Amino acid sequence: MKWDLVCDNANLNNVGSSIYMFGLLVGAIVFGSLSDKYGRRIIILISLAIQTIFGVGAAFAPNFYVYTALRFIVGTSISGVIMNAFVLGTEWTGSKQRMLAGIITDYFFGFGYILLAGVAYLIRDWRKLQLAISVPGFLFIFYIWVLPKSARWLMANNRKEEAWELIRRAAQMNGKPLTKVLEMCQVHKTEGKAELKTKHSFIDLVRTPKMRKQSLIVFYLWFANVLVYYGLSLNISDFGMNIYLTQMIFGLVEMPARTITLFTLNRSRKISQLAFLAVGGTACLLTIFIPSDLSVIKTVLAMIGKFGITASLSIIYVYSAEVFPTVIRQNGIGMGSMCARTGGALAPMMHLLKSISPQAPMVLCGLCPLLGSALTLLLPETANRPLPDTIEDVEGSSLSEEHGSVKPVPEISLREAERLQQHQEEPV
Repeated sequence: MKWDLVCDNANLNNVGSSIYMFGLLVGAIVFGSLSDKYGRRIIILISLAIQTIFGVGAAFAPNFYVYTALRFIVGTSISGVIMNAFVLGTEWTGSKQRMLAGIITDYFFGFGYILLAGVAYLIRDWRKLQLAISVPGFLFIFYIWVLPKSARWLMANNRKEEAWELIRRAAQMNGKPLTKVLEMCQVHKTEGKAELKTKHSFIDLVRTPKMRKQSLIVFYLWFANVLVYYGLSLNISDFGMNIYLTQMIFGLVEMPARTITLFTLNRSRKISQLAFLAVGGTACLLTIFIPSDLSVIKTVLAMIGKFGITASLSIIYVYSAEVFPTVIRQNGIGMGSMCARTGGALAPMMHLLKSISPQAPMVLCGLCPLLGSALTLLLPETANRPLPDTIEDVEGSSLSEEHGSVKPVPEISLREAERLQQHQEEPV
């Protein structure tokens, strides 16, 4: 009402949401590339600072256009935080714990979703609401002293001394002495001085056949998951119930959706991904057959759809981190997140499809996940397997011979160390 965003100007609300989502897309591109170049930690800290400062600034915006511009910048920073926090956690955990690290991260996303419904219900003035969700960001200043760098990223960038110092510190803190095989990695580090350091870019995601196929499928899964996730979240008023209650229900659904993946992911990443996509897509399609006066049934089906998509979205974070090798992992996550944010930017516009057919948005929310479910069959199984470090790990040993590349001086990688550790029981 403050800026007359009603009646003929009501569509500006959707435009504003899309611009914010476009900021997430830009942030995925920019911060994904920067974190591969400068490291996960520094980009997380910078992103948190931008998010807090510009979020508080948005509460004092004099008009809609300034507000939208500030929210765009906030959107870019959120991508920097989400992507790199997840990747940093993944790169600090072993093959059996990667899934747990990823899901725990997602739990707090769900808590924030639920909390937002309550905070928005209690604080009706939008400026005070904007301050309430932005000011707590200043508490993250203590991350400067506690947030670690990624040892795996340091290794991949030939900064082995720093990496081993972090690994020793982590081992000491956990009370678990380093095994012989990890000490061998340290001994052999000097032999790797002659190793050819190859620069990697986004092109490497599609340069080779197997990597290209896997990358394109993962990119589509990111797009479909986020398109439907926000398509349902941003259009909660379409289901005929109180928007605060529906927001809270959608938030509550996220908790069991993320919990169930704890029991399915260790068995199979692939089956879990395609199953939850199928559940989410089918439930969304079924809503089109429910009369508008049966709002409770329609909301329940939408809730099941949100359940499936939320579980699927949790899985794609873990799955992506395991499909892409270390040398281009953040590039891969960044491109995947860019595709996701494209879906997020389009999600508010799905509401405009109602001019064609009232059922069009939910038809799209149903068909996109079902297509993704089918494409998942073409991805490899990654459960309980070591992370790939190089593109050769993904393509197979024949890639080097095929391209006539020179093999670097043999050195035990973190990936090989993980594999060997499974058979190494005695500590040093």
